[in-house]
Amino acid sequence: MLWNLDASWLMMAIATVAVLSYFFGAALDALMREDGFGSFGNALIISGSFFASILGANHEGYNLREMHAAVLVGLAGAFVVLVSLAVVKALLARM
Repeated sequence: MLWNLDASWLMMAIATVAVLSYFFGAALDALMREDGFGSFGNALIISGSFFASILGANHEGYNLREMHAAVLVGLAGAFVVLVSLAVVKALLARM
């Protein structure tokens, strides 16, 4: 799906995901406090894993032509990665 976008749509998608990730990252930073990665760190993790999960699903052969399916896969992958990293960080901090 991402490979079929032209440059202007890809830049708008990256900018939209980055801005929304920063808002979610700031809210999650207020909730997670020391177990989080800061608002910018949360945003980087969410943005990167959003696109990585879409690319991974495409690589595995899933058809993500519809936007709602791609957004669902991206959000699920992003929050699975964020929660996994937060659990690892919390476990390492309590050792």
